[in-house]
Amino acid sequence: MSARELVVLGTASQVPTRHRNHNGYLLRWDGEGILFDPGEGTQRQMLRAGVAAHDLNRICVTHFHGDHSLGLAGVIQRINLDRVPHEITAHYPRSGRRFFERLRYATAYRETVALTEAPVDADGPLATTPAYTLDAHKLSHPVESYGYRLTEPDGRRMLPGRLAAHGIAGPDVGRLQREGSLNGVRLDEVSEVRRGQRFAFVMDTRLCAGVHALAEGCDLLVIESTFLDEDEGLATDHGHLTAGQAARVARDAGVRHLVLTHFSQRYSDPEEFERQARAAGFDGELTVARDLTRIPVPKRR
Repeated sequence: MSARELVVLGTASQVPTRHRNHNGYLLRWDGEGILFDPGEGTQRQMLRAGVAAHDLNRICVTHFHGDHSLGLAGVIQRINLDRVPHEITAHYPRSGRRFFERLRYATAYRETVALTEAPVDADGPLATTPAYTLDAHKLSHPVESYGYRLTEPDGRRMLPGRLAAHGIAGPDVGRLQREGSLNGVRLDEVSEVRRGQRFAFVMDTRLCAGVHALAEGCDLLVIESTFLDEDEGLATDHGHLTAGQAARVARDAGVRHLVLTHFSQRYSDPEEFERQARAAGFDGELTVARDLTRIPVPKRR
């Protein structure tokens, strides 16, 4: 199992199909699990995918349309039934707080877990941990919607040849890393920046500044492509993207691996989404998401 991977739980848009569950996506990031947009049926999809309630540390909801949030009731009750021993934080648009509260307490159950609510009401950072910073950016949809972005802090990669040239070895390497210099040798002389990995999750939205900000420089971008390009007018009217629009965003942002998802039930040929994305000029790694697939975050170059 990859330490950093996306587990796809559902890929349908408003209406689930025989082959596609409502939305649901788990990002495994080292020892943490972040659940995005748990639509109806997510608890069962977690079981099928081998994802346990204990794997969750955060829940991120983009907006309160049913295909992105109706699964909250079951997931939250399962978290409590399984007595998850650690705190779980839920992020969602503050304007939808009444919906979150209704789903959280949809039926009677015994609360056993600390579930912290941390609503979103502006662009910017939501949480900072040693492993990542979690940011939100507002999107353009008929109801308030936010996308989410994880950014790993940049690190440094030591260069053995340069270390050897300066006679630095053994414990002195660690000392140099901690102190920043050693015997007149600066850390930046014997190392280079190791760029942190970046992940973004973009659901229901028209093209807007938030889409581009979320996608910029991502190693893995999960983005809705509800419609095919011939239905761009419908996409704009209903606050969605087409396959070609999503692909051009990824192309212009330098995305390494593009994951298209959130497909309208009107289309029967998933390969057409890939064809239109390629025709739009995206030449990186591309996945047309299917339920229960696992997609590793690309290895660092």
